[in-house]
Amino acid sequence: MVLVLAALNMFLKIILIIAIFLFPQITVTEISHGRASWYSINHRMANGEMYDRNAYTAAHRTLPFGTDILVQNISNGKTVVVKISDRGPYRHRNRIIDLSHASAIKLGMIHRGLAKVKLYTIS
Repeated sequence: MVLVLAALNMFLKIILIIAIFLFPQITVTEISHGRASWYSINHRMANGEMYDRNAYTAAHRTLPFGTDILVQNISNGKTVVVKISDRGPYRHRNRIIDLSHASAIKLGMIHRGLAKVKLYTIS
């Protein structure tokens, strides 16, 4: 049994070493912070796709469609990676991003409706 565990440990170390060389380093850079809201109204998004409340997507005024953004809820530290697929928020100028229903659940902001967040680009 000990020999099997030692072999498994060595195998996992080899996989880790291979992964380090095969995958480039990921860079995360803070781009803004402010208030986030969420929405769950079915509509065609600005990128042409239908809104899916179960997808991790978001609306932002200026970021290019398809950009992956790491969103961190400042109050509880929870994070989610979303893809920019829509434009907004426009109704409330003090908000920097509108999140899908699934994203809001993951950030723990579903009941309050709003949260203070930080946005990071991932590259």
